Amino acid sequence: MTESKRILADVLLRPVITEKATALMEQRKYVFEVLPTATKPLIRAAVEEMFRVRVTSVNTLKPPRKQRRVGRFVGYRTRPKRAIVTLAEGDSITLFPDT
Repeated sequence: MTESKRILADVLLRPVITEKATALMEQRKYVFEVLPTATKPLIRAAVEEMFRVRVTSVNTLKPPRKQRRVGRFVGYRTRPKRAIVTLAEGDSITLFPDT
């Protein structure tokens, strides 16, 4: 595996499986947790390389961090950056393979 392909494979951390993300799959939109430093062109290249699909758009979001408290100490839990990837007509990603 070349260095550039390894870097692209490290960009996508995991798919997000929630009720809202599952509903978006019907519209050819897939949600992934990505590295905080990932850019839209890098996310597009990673999805196209890993899943062999055509990406039409990438939207990113960083949810607000959550406050956590342990006794009198207040801290924050980080929230990972997410990317909503829209695929071209006719393309799809199989996240749940039939076994």
